[in-house]
Amino acid sequence: MTVIEPQTGTAFELKKGQWLRVIDLEGEQVADLAAFAREDNSEWLSSGRTIDYANSIYLTTGNILYSNRSRAMFLIVADDVGRHDFLLTPCSPETFRIIYRDKNYHPSCFENLAKNLSGFGIGPDSIPTTLNIFMNVEIGADGKLSILPPRSKAGDAITLRAEMDLIVGLTACSAEMSNNYRFKPIGYEIL
Repeated sequence: MTVIEPQTGTAFELKKGQWLRVIDLEGEQVADLAAFAREDNSEWLSSGRTIDYANSIYLTTGNILYSNRSRAMFLIVADDVGRHDFLLTPCSPETFRIIYRDKNYHPSCFENLAKNLSGFGIGPDSIPTTLNIFMNVEIGADGKLSILPPRSKAGDAITLRAEMDLIVGLTACSAEMSNNYRFKPIGYEIL
């Protein structure tokens, strides 16, 4: 198992048929995941296509995650939690300035993804809405979003099977509200 330290990220290749297991090591920690087709990084994991085809914002075991070209990128083969977010973008410096009113520098998932994906020729403007693994977002009757503590406990995991060769970016999320106001590591395994 590889450990992503709090408020950092990584990027790696995943071959078709390999499984990616993302583990919440201590509980209540979000991991932002972005993915791109290895053969053409202008094909990326699409929240819009995936939500359309699943007819649900809550994705879990058995759901397929689609690209912007409507091709299967991942199949969720196992999921201990059953609640993840695919609506919100990765936290960024602007997130902390606008939402948190933080005037000081703050690490962000967007920066961690941009830094790590740059080695694969993927620029910041290509980073889409991420699959925010373990993030617990609920929608009120009035359409307002509530960001609640993740439902994940220490050792909970989600396992994704790659349906094509991929470049994957993965973080241990830096947004306080998303992680119940405590930053923790994320583990992952390629099987």
